Amino acid sequence: MNRLITFEGVDGCGKSTQLQRAATWLRGQGHDVVSTFEPGDTGLGKEIRSLLLAGEFVPVPETELLLFLADRAQHVRDVIVPALQSGAWVLCDRYSDSTLAYQLAARKLGQGAANLGQMLRFAECGVSPALTLWFDVPVDESMRRMKQRAESGEKATRLDDEAISFHERVAAAFGRQYASEPERMIRIDAEQGMDDVERQVTGELTRRFGLMA
Repeated sequence: MNRLITFEGVDGCGKSTQLQRAATWLRGQGHDVVSTFEPGDTGLGKEIRSLLLAGEFVPVPETELLLFLADRAQHVRDVIVPALQSGAWVLCDRYSDSTLAYQLAARKLGQGAANLGQMLRFAECGVSPALTLWFDVPVDESMRRMKQRAESGEKATRLDDEAISFHERVAAAFGRQYASEPERMIRIDAEQGMDDVERQVTGELTRRFGLMA
């Protein structure tokens, strides 16, 4: 059974916190859970993440896309497939929907390049999410949260520092993806408090997979 659940949304949407809460909730029900993220959750991926988000040299958009896809292929082979084959739930912070939103939409690489969708599928190595939770929050709120994180000492990535228009394109792209795949992609109202958002998440997992509430 495919138990790959991806957590998606603009930076500052709270998805990473909710992923850890969902993992704790599932483990409390006796399930084996692997929490992972992109980019960077493999040995090679750490090197790719540094090049992408914090390196001395800024990749051009095309290079950025290819590095994200390389990280994904390594991640699927090294982490996701072995975990799924063992029967574990895999909760992944970002996957192909982020590439669609950030690189193809916000970087405008998807214009006039129909084969890019095939490239995304190729990098997935045949593994698509059973469910995607999209944490929807207004861009001005996400920017406020990112500012709070920076003030608390958390180091921003190169993508965090993009102009608000970039993040607006990302948010709009997630909205379009949700509209096109409402069965796979579930909208979570991430503007609510953390406990309310967690209840939405566990409610969706319960409904989709027949878990105990």
